[in-house]
Amino acid sequence: MKFITKITILITSWLLCSTLLLAQKPIDSLKTYYSGEVHNVKNYPQKFRNKTPKNIILFIGDGMGVAHLFAGLTANKGKLFIENCKYIGFSKTASSNRYVTDSAAGATAIATGVKTYNGAIGVDSNKNPVKNILEEVSEKGMGTGIVATSSITHATPAGFSAHQLNRNQEEEIAVDILNSGVDVFIGGGYDFFSNREDARDLIGELIQKGYTVEQELDNIENFMGTKLAGLTSPKGNGRVAERGNMLPISTQTAIHVLKKNKKGFFLMIEGSFIDSGGHANNTSQVIEEVLDLDKAVGRALEFAARDGRTLVIVTADHETGGMTVNDGSFETGMVKGEFTTSSHTGVMVPIFAYGPGASEFIGIMENTDIHSKIRKLLLGK
Repeated sequence: MKFITKITILITSWLLCSTLLLAQKPIDSLKTYYSGEVHNVKNYPQKFRNKTPKNIILFIGDGMGVAHLFAGLTANKGKLFIENCKYIGFSKTASSNRYVTDSAAGATAIATGVKTYNGAIGVDSNKNPVKNILEEVSEKGMGTGIVATSSITHATPAGFSAHQLNRNQEEEIAVDILNSGVDVFIGGGYDFFSNREDARDLIGELIQKGYTVEQELDNIENFMGTKLAGLTSPKGNGRVAERGNMLPISTQTAIHVLKKNKKGFFLMIEGSFIDSGGHANNTSQVIEEVLDLDKAVGRALEFAARDGRTLVIVTADHETGGMTVNDGSFETGMVKGEFTTSSHTGVMVPIFAYGPGASEFIGIMENTDIHSKIRKLLLGK
């Protein structure tokens, strides 16, 4: 009887251990990236035509901290286009009411220079509208653009184009975008312009305002006009495997459209789903999104190096996931990540800059300082 009991205990223990190991396997597979496609990285000269920029291209990697970036660098076997940005600083990201910001307050701070409460879009902590950098640039007759992998009405792009009390008011944000005068915007969110609760046809209104509305990436890539509304999915776009080169292509199209303005331009480009990888504690998703953003940065740097009058800035609105890199290989591209949370954190995020005026972005600064430096460089204010 005792023998049978011992056998039963051993079998039960074995089954328990096997169950635990099986349960851990999918979790571990999320946290380890083994290898993938590597993109070639070019080095660009550091000589520029002006001391101040005519154009500014601002990249925001949503949720991108130093670990996310280094994970991408390791996966790409030790090289990123972002390394061309030799001037480096850090941004403090707290909102007006929280130590840990959300994307809405983070984007509003960068776009307007004003700290606000979590969830706010283009309004201050007293819920008053605050003018954003796109509005100021547009008033000077300069070109403006927004590109995002998320819905164009999502928190970060909305912070540069709208004024609403809550980030969830995406139909109202779509109306604000319609009325913003932005020359080119590309992202998801077709349904917020077309299949609306109020039955209003914003697509028709965009066309009346002179926009060409495109949904297919091939048409966006080959666009030759001056006012473009690229709405590439009903809500947010899918992951890289589904959306392909949407972000690099849209970046290049936006630059092509805006460079026609002889007074210069401001363009904000968001890699929206680095944040999603952090929330999911998914190292592979973080890496694929960082590399996608880096390819888009490469398109911008190619233009900036040739133009000599364009400042490229790469930063983040906050860090997501409390990510660390515990192991990796520059030879194989393997990365082993770990996470401390499925939420945002309060740590500083990096700022990288390339081009005339890049030296303004060194040291530790508030996220609102990014706005004031852009404003001074582009508008002389």
